Amino acid sequence: MAKTGMLETDPAMVAKATELKKELQRLVKAIVEEDDSRIDSYDQARETLSALKDLKIKRSLSLKLDTHDVPPEFRCPLSRELMKDPVILASGQTYDRPFIQKWLKSGNLTCPQSQQVLTHTILIPNNLVRDMILQWCKNQGIKLHNSEQETQEEGITEADRDHLQLLLDKVSSPSLVEQKKAAKELRQLTKRMPSFRGLFGKDAITQLVNPLPLGRPDFHTDLQEDLITTVLNLSIHDNNKKLVGENHVVINLLIDSLKSGTIETKSNSAAALFTLSALDSNKILIGKSGALQALINLLEEGHPLAMKDAASAIFNLCIIHGNKERAVHAGAVGVILKKIMDRMLVDELLAILAILSGHQKAVEEMGELGAVPCLLSILRESTCGRNKENSIAILYTICFNDRTKWREIKEEENSNGTISQLAQNGTLRAKRKANGILERLNRAVTVIHTA
Repeated sequence: MAKTGMLETDPAMVAKATELKKELQRLVKAIVEEDDSRIDSYDQARETLSALKDLKIKRSLSLKLDTHDVPPEFRCPLSRELMKDPVILASGQTYDRPFIQKWLKSGNLTCPQSQQVLTHTILIPNNLVRDMILQWCKNQGIKLHNSEQETQEEGITEADRDHLQLLLDKVSSPSLVEQKKAAKELRQLTKRMPSFRGLFGKDAITQLVNPLPLGRPDFHTDLQEDLITTVLNLSIHDNNKKLVGENHVVINLLIDSLKSGTIETKSNSAAALFTLSALDSNKILIGKSGALQALINLLEEGHPLAMKDAASAIFNLCIIHGNKERAVHAGAVGVILKKIMDRMLVDELLAILAILSGHQKAVEEMGELGAVPCLLSILRESTCGRNKENSIAILYTICFNDRTKWREIKEEENSNGTISQLAQNGTLRAKRKANGILERLNRAVTVIHTA
């Protein structure tokens, strides 16, 4: 009983409920007392009320789950809570959708449990586990609540469609003031209301970006920022990825925005390309559009706000073989190696370099640009298992393609035993690569002695 009482007075939950109630009171007061209250005040009030309802249901569900022993295989490895929407990651691990989506949107390109570099970021519903969870809940008398599903089932009202069209018409109006005002509101609505993103069709997306001219670095940067950020918000919606990715006008404008505008515009353009590249068909289209060169140039600029988004987009795009070649010809190896040597964004850039090491020209460039001593220093200094794994994987490829680097690697091994240590203490993949290098070096020494 004491445990249940503790849940009922959970400080974080109580504080959140109090905050939501105050916000709801403020919004209702504004709507009631102000004749010209803004239309988004009604939307905010509805969302706040919905959040308050979800919190109450979540508390009720927590109380019920607290009295049952939830099987560990039904808990999300990230949240440690009962999964409501289990999905399979490229690594084969299962997670609850909202928590793994948050992980991926933060720029992580690996599996949280196995630390394996992901070949893609598409999430596949795990219907078997979901059915098992639903059956277990039914047996325990527990009713699962999925607020996101209910929100989607509510559908879109005709008023929402009319309001979208009104804003799109204003975006295309001759008045710059009207354009900027409408663009700002579209940015806010597509950020706060996931359902609003689903309203956009092919024509609406084209109309949205209509005011943006190509090749105009002197264009109104605030309008450009709002419209590009709206495109980013739209690209998050699964149903929009194909629509946006296949719209050549939008892709060309995103590439153009990587070169001009505010740093936030550049960053959001890169983030949009990253999100769109979740689809393999989009990876091909974006790669052919010339986006990799612009992304690599943005990475080279080195602005902290934009670098991570640019790196994430490059990583996703280079999963496709044809894009590896495009990235190499665009100078990716030199740019990435220089950033790694400067110890900037090492985790993400090593992951890209590991992918590019499957391309012969990239391996040759790595050898010429001093990758071997850089990678050996990371193996010595880094405490991150993932970085060690990527470093030894790249060294393994270089070692098997360029005999002139054997001596350098052998000297490192004789001085510090770096590779032997990794062969004993690294991840399974790192051990395999380290042992492969050691075997190659030992065979070379045997041949010399025999001769």
